Amino acid sequence: MHNTNDLQRLLEILPHDIQQRLEQHPQRDVLVEVVLDLGRLPEARFPGQAEYLSQDAVTHEQLQYCIERVGHFGADNRAGIEQTLHRISAIRNRQGQVIGLTCRVGRAILGTIAMIRDLVETGQSILMLGRPGVGKTTALREIARVLADDLNKRVVIIDSSNEIAGDGDIPHPAIGRARRMQVAHPELQHQVMIEAVENHMPEVIVIDEIGTELEALAARTIAERGVQLVGTAHGNQLENLIKNPTLSDLVGGIQSVTLGDDEARRRGSQKSVLERKAPPTFEIAVEMQERQTWTVHESVADTVDRLLRGQQPNLQTRSINEQGHVTIMREVPKVPLERRPQTAQTTPFSANRPQPPKRVLQFPQHGEVEFLTERQSPTLPSASPERWDDWEREAIPPAQDTGERGLAIYPYQMSRNLVQQVIAQLNLPVRIVGGVERADAILTLRANLRKHHNLRSMAEGFGVPIYAVKANTIAQIANTLQQALGMETQETHSYDRVGDVVEGGGDGENELDALEEARLAVEQVVIPKGQPVELLPRSPRVRAMQHELIERYRLKSSSFGTEPNCRLRIYPA
Repeated sequence: MHNTNDLQRLLEILPHDIQQRLEQHPQRDVLVEVVLDLGRLPEARFPGQAEYLSQDAVTHEQLQYCIERVGHFGADNRAGIEQTLHRISAIRNRQGQVIGLTCRVGRAILGTIAMIRDLVETGQSILMLGRPGVGKTTALREIARVLADDLNKRVVIIDSSNEIAGDGDIPHPAIGRARRMQVAHPELQHQVMIEAVENHMPEVIVIDEIGTELEALAARTIAERGVQLVGTAHGNQLENLIKNPTLSDLVGGIQSVTLGDDEARRRGSQKSVLERKAPPTFEIAVEMQERQTWTVHESVADTVDRLLRGQQPNLQTRSINEQGHVTIMREVPKVPLERRPQTAQTTPFSANRPQPPKRVLQFPQHGEVEFLTERQSPTLPSASPERWDDWEREAIPPAQDTGERGLAIYPYQMSRNLVQQVIAQLNLPVRIVGGVERADAILTLRANLRKHHNLRSMAEGFGVPIYAVKANTIAQIANTLQQALGMETQETHSYDRVGDVVEGGGDGENELDALEEARLAVEQVVIPKGQPVELLPRSPRVRAMQHELIERYRLKSSSFGTEPNCRLRIYPA
């Protein structure tokens, strides 16, 4: 990383004795900010510590000395120094007089986004989260430069406090070829955002501190026009945005939904649940815990859905060392030991599978990126395959747990409940796992292959094939799973190479399979659990045979839907 700052320009606005002390300080290169409060000792803050710069309290004259050497204070009580990235924030009394100053050092750090450069280049909108001072604005500045200079995109920065591109009419060179639009008043930022799209034809818009409902609405409007968004929001974690009614629209919005009795019983939840209302404005979210360690949510929609269901999301933790070597670790959700069954005896399908090797990707001028497939959970005493299988069965219970080996499927952004229902009805030797690193194959919709370009490379990295389903229906999922198990159906194709995509074929009609499906549904779901079950779509002749079989169990059934998707529903006694 290359660090550029104009620290001397900031020191020159400070009183002479304070300036002299800082110029000789051994940690001046890592200075974060200088705090001058009336009647208190001047304070310098460094990473992890703070110290006083003088034994004399700050006076009105010293504050006025600083104010005369900086730019004009705006409505947000922020000012800057011409063509620098430093920020001076004022504290005023009731009469409007300045009684305190916070002089924050602004730095342009080239290479700071090496951890997420691959995400920036995808063209998806990215939201940066983190506590104040962790480096969100520094990352935004570098992202704007990379997009404008390295990727040759039309980038417009909405700079409400002149913190991204510096004070003055000429922007700081740290933003490269990106253009900067200043905001006269902070409350008008949403209007400037819309103006930028309508007047300047940008491909990317960079926004700092989205904090109001109007700004969140403007961000959604911009995203719907096909413009890539890169911004920051108030909040330390993604969960903070979900609970924030003002900014929840950035992650899709939250609404209360009332479920029917059958659906609530099938989910094992209350009838009133919270669900995501719309697609999120930002597809990717980055939580900046520390300057060298970030947590990445590759799919905000999937993370929000999991959190609302009380599940742990699939996360990535990315870190970088002094040599520019980036390490990416996929975190396994933590499950308390007391929640796991103590008497479970199982022989997992993946017990003898070799673990996927580490992957190292090369980024030009940004060092190496190392992918680690798993990260041990501190709640587990060991990382044995048996323990991992216990976690899978507890975190994502299969529709039918036979304790036998089976094909490990990772459903990528599709209905897990529907997949579990198909597995139970057809009695397939398939189990669902919570991450691609423990899967034998990925099951996803064909549309996801077009939307998520990195899905194929992820499958190749973990050495697993992709099975693409035409539609999120029982029939299509059933046919695709049968193909994955080698059960030939109409229009099936065989693929053996890692990363190949297998697409579900036709609706094979087999009388014996249909009767077996009805029998298993009655004996394993309807009678023991007292739940209604829907069968796969069949022809009228085969449905009549299924009706006769169900009557022998003294149960009722009915056909519903329209041809050719008419299917049977079995009701409990």
